[in-house]
Amino acid sequence: MSMYYVVTGAAGFIGANIVKGLNDIGIKDIIAVDNLKNSAKFHNLVDCEIADYLDKHEFLELLEQGQFDGCIEAMLHEGACSDTMESDGHYMMQNNYRYSASLLDFCLDQEVPFLYASSASVYGGGHEFRETRECEAPLNVYAYSKFLFDQRVRRYLPDARSPVTGFRYFNVYGPREQHKGRMASVAYHFTHQYRAAGKVKLFEGCDGHGNGEQLRDFVFVEDVVKVNLHFLQQPCSGIFNLGTGRAQSFNDVAVATVNTCRVAEGQAALSLEALQSQGSIEYISFPEALRGKYQSFTQADLSQLRAAGYRGEFATVEEGVARYVGELLQT
Repeated sequence: MSMYYVVTGAAGFIGANIVKGLNDIGIKDIIAVDNLKNSAKFHNLVDCEIADYLDKHEFLELLEQGQFDGCIEAMLHEGACSDTMESDGHYMMQNNYRYSASLLDFCLDQEVPFLYASSASVYGGGHEFRETRECEAPLNVYAYSKFLFDQRVRRYLPDARSPVTGFRYFNVYGPREQHKGRMASVAYHFTHQYRAAGKVKLFEGCDGHGNGEQLRDFVFVEDVVKVNLHFLQQPCSGIFNLGTGRAQSFNDVAVATVNTCRVAEGQAALSLEALQSQGSIEYISFPEALRGKYQSFTQADLSQLRAAGYRGEFATVEEGVARYVGELLQT
């Protein structure tokens, strides 16, 4: 009997990068699970090798019927609705929480390693980003769905006979996110803005930060894949932050994006001040819809990740965005 690796959300941004990462280490017996209602996502899997594709509802039905008993090597659960502006709480809880709980129950019963996507959004507007209950205060129903599942994992971990590993993704950017529309990374949007109009637009300051100076932990998707593969090969249960440990500003992302575009056009890279003065970077009013629901500062505390044995370095905004934007310019 063949043993399969299951990747949910396999046609999505992080899921597709994980499928490609598995291929790169020789794993091709992959069952890709997703919902292709947004059919454009299929492009993310065109250069990947998989054994089969299943719709997420069909997969869950087969799982609960026992069709996959004894033939899953590991499950990497990346599937979720990641739209932080989604207001349908019933859908969000069914899709993100209840579905995840069913997969977790299967993996615990079958003793299958379960690696899953959590989110730094669980920390809300706080300024401490440690994987402890007192730091967690979600600001929207998406974040609450992730938080609640983490809580479920915490209850089950003491008795788990197989690894359960959650990753709280910070601001991930990189290839295979083009289908996400407004939820794609700022690096993606800045690149398209600059190519279309010769300038990028950032939010004015909020929460005590200057224009474009809100700070996030921006993490390159290649580093996210490396961490997932590390814990797949060297299992360790727990919930871990997955960011760079560095907070950088949206201005940093804008400068890296614009300068990569400029250099590609044969022009010199410029400072933030020079780009502001020539109008290549401009600021727009902070949206009312985001007030009270916006993280103006995030920075992963990597203590637990390092203690669990991950030693890899993480790309800076300047390194990762330059590589990513360079790829976007080829399309």
